[in-house]
Amino acid sequence: MDIRPVSDLRNKFTEIERTVQSGKPVYLTKNGYGTMVVLSLDAYTKLIEQLEYALDQTDRQAEETDVRLTHDEVFESVRKKGKQ
Repeated sequence: MDIRPVSDLRNKFTEIERTVQSGKPVYLTKNGYGTMVVLSLDAYTKLIEQLEYALDQTDRQAEETDVRLTHDEVFESVRKKGKQ
């Protein structure tokens, strides 16, 4: 995990660019606390595409049924699947 102060974004941009182009994220901190993550455009696009695909599937499923679950029911289901 590459964790750097946010000042490195300005002072060591080329190093950060090299890291994210290799496919690894860079975590930036300010005053010792995480503030942001830098990703390559490819990594960000892949992440967003996966989320959009999952949301599209969920929308399709919602159109096919009138069943609606509370957030508690959804999270309980996820927890149960995680324990299997």
